[in-house]
Formats: sequence, C-alpha cells, structure tokens
Amino acid sequence: MMTADQTGRKKRPEPSAEAKAAELSQAAKEQSLSLTAPDGLFKQLTKTVLETALNEELTEQHATTAADRRQTVRESSTQLAEEAPPQRRQRAR
Repeated sequence: MMTADQTGRKKRPEPSAEAKAAELSQAAKEQSLSLTAPDGLFKQLTKTVLETALNEELTEQHATTAADRRQTVRESSTQLAEEAPPQRRQRAR
C-alpha cells in the first residue's frame, strides 16, 4: 500500500524486517561472507545494533541530565533571589 507524504507524492512503504534481513543475507552471500562465522554477518549485525542502541540511550540520557541541571540552576537562582535581603543603595558623596 502506497502512502502520500506531506508534499502529496506517493512514497513506497517501509520494507518489513524480514525483507531487510533477506536483503542483508543476500548481500552477505554475494560477498562470500558467512552468516555465523566468528566475523560473519550475524556478529557484525549484532555489534552494530547494540552500539547504535547504546549510543542513542547515552545521547538521550545526556540530554535529560543536561536539562535537569539547567532546571536545577534556574530553581536555585530563583530561590536565592527570593531569599536575598534587599540591597541598600549607597548615596553618592
């Protein structure tokens, strides 16, 4: 089933996971790459998926931590400003 994007053009549906796996398997065969050898497709694919997932999680966690720090600084600054005694102006002599 074709769907239209925001410009109204028809775009192809995303291939299924099975179709992607079949494509990878075929490419591995064409390159004489074993699927299950120590340095085969399965190991390479597993490594790539894990690295990508960890990087995304770390990036998300870093963004959340940075946002939390900024919020804490804002709250602390506001609290200090509210608790600070009024400043006296010194007269110029």
